[in-house]
Amino acid sequence: MSRINLKSAATLREPTELVAHGLASAADLPDLEKVAARYAVAVTPDIAALIDPGDPDDPIARQFIPAAEELVARPGENADPIGDHAHAPVAGIVHRYPDRVLFKLVHVCAVYCRFCFRREMVGPGKATALSPDAYNGALDYIRARSEIWEVILTGGDPLMLSPRRLGEIMADLAAIDHVRIIRIHTRVPVADPARISAEMVAALRVEGAATWVALHANHARELTRKARAACAAMIDAGIPMVSQSVLLRGVNDNVAALEALMRAFVECRIKPYYLHHGDLAPGTAHLRTTLEHGQQLMRDLRGRVSGLCQPDYVLDVPGGYGKAPVGPSYLSQANSPPGDGELDPEKRYRIVDYCGDVHLYPPKP
Repeated sequence: MSRINLKSAATLREPTELVAHGLASAADLPDLEKVAARYAVAVTPDIAALIDPGDPDDPIARQFIPAAEELVARPGENADPIGDHAHAPVAGIVHRYPDRVLFKLVHVCAVYCRFCFRREMVGPGKATALSPDAYNGALDYIRARSEIWEVILTGGDPLMLSPRRLGEIMADLAAIDHVRIIRIHTRVPVADPARISAEMVAALRVEGAATWVALHANHARELTRKARAACAAMIDAGIPMVSQSVLLRGVNDNVAALEALMRAFVECRIKPYYLHHGDLAPGTAHLRTTLEHGQQLMRDLRGRVSGLCQPDYVLDVPGGYGKAPVGPSYLSQANSPPGDGELDPEKRYRIVDYCGDVHLYPPKP
């Protein structure tokens, strides 16, 4: 396999740079420039080094190299596919669930995923961070609501902040008595693992609240030796980690790829948490699968890997209605339900095991 050596290079941000490094075709340049004018492009040296330029279906390239299909919006796609705006009481805050809020600190990332559900909110011409006034207003909102137990730092990627600034934010949040959990959503440990320095790890730990880190990765190849070391630095410092992945066509939409990814997480001491169905972001239809295919993959995964490796397959309901589990059901009623007001002591269920065999529960005497 021939891959690009970019150890001393900077992040690639222009289609012409992608072409020059063999990561995109010169014939596609006009379309790629149209994509880049609308949606942010950034490919770090660590990610570029994972791409096999000789493989037109490379799963890493599909996640980060822009494609002409992004210019085609399909019916039902939406600039705010999960309804952040409907639950944004003040700038920087999304309050969808009673006990937790999203705190969107920055609108920049180390890399830009081609399937991002916030792709209309980051990139060319967009604000890069909250203003001081907006930041203080968001803190005031959190302080005023004692039901907020967890604050989820997102964006953008909060680990693009300096350790000094991140430490200040962590301290501000931990000083709020009812905030007990601070969760950070990030791709940095795989996209730019050198950013996970001793200073960054120290900034993540704070008195008064527990820190959790949710790592976004979609293919086992992303968990390189350097990425694993970055994750280990946080976990060894007492920061638990969970995973987030997106089910993507041509990236991880087969059971072998999902198995390798979930095993890699667990080997890194990262608990698989969510497998997201692709959101209806504009220009992302070429990367989405069907729900039925996702459910079958979850059935197949159930029989191949331990419970430690099982994520929840979820769909963010369009319009801001939150996440719903959409994994397969293994349980159905085996006999007719009783009439109104009638209890049936003989009620039994059909249960499907991991091999696909059907059993009655309770078993017949």
